[in-house]
Amino acid sequence: MLEAHHLTKTFVGPPAVDGVSFAIRPGEILGYLGPNGAGKSTTVKMLTGLLEPTSGRVTLHGEDVRRDLKGFQRRLGYVPEEPHLYPHLSGREYLQLAGRLRGIPRCPLETKMDELLHLIGLWQDRHNTLASYSKGMRQKILLLAALLHDPELLILDEPFSGLDVNAAMILRSLLHSLAGRGRMILYSSHVLEVVEKVAHMVLILRKGQVVAHDSVANLRNVMSQTSLEGVFAQLTNPEDTDAIAHRILDVVAA
Repeated sequence: MLEAHHLTKTFVGPPAVDGVSFAIRPGEILGYLGPNGAGKSTTVKMLTGLLEPTSGRVTLHGEDVRRDLKGFQRRLGYVPEEPHLYPHLSGREYLQLAGRLRGIPRCPLETKMDELLHLIGLWQDRHNTLASYSKGMRQKILLLAALLHDPELLILDEPFSGLDVNAAMILRSLLHSLAGRGRMILYSSHVLEVVEKVAHMVLILRKGQVVAHDSVANLRNVMSQTSLEGVFAQLTNPEDTDAIAHRILDVVAA
């Protein structure tokens, strides 16, 4: 089980993340939600070990991950929201690099890469540079790189970004299958309709603090809403969104 214990991160001024606690059990997908600036990406960086908390800690199966950060990261698959790729590498070369860094032996790595590139529809482009790839193609490579070593924990920050409809359907099915095999998954996104379909639990942040943590069904019931979007809007934006939209139209038309 992955647990966040009172995670807090302060840069300047109020905390970017303020006392956030949650757990992800094996076989569970947690949708991690919040408006821009709520602290989602900061939390993700603390969970992956890229950023040290001001206070609080992250544990995996009861062990503080910072005691053996490299060991923890070997068990982790991570897709960042804003990746920094090597544009001169081909898609296949990038996967080779990721696999070798993960310590996957050469022969099984070669077989695994080629089969995955076929399955995800990138075989014909495998020798093209990442600089020539579309956003969706780069996203597919990132997802494959995160999965190559069969991690027990996946942290995905906007994983559907740029994917076409077919690739998005494959990813949704894949997330369900991974959870069925006991993997722990944190999925951070603004695409609420997808989160509603795949997440077992959702956590909603506002100004760095948890304002809701429950199943989608329970939140809809408690908040008297028909969708996760309605729950999210009620908890994070008390203003009338329709009124704001109409006011914007009035201003630009003036």
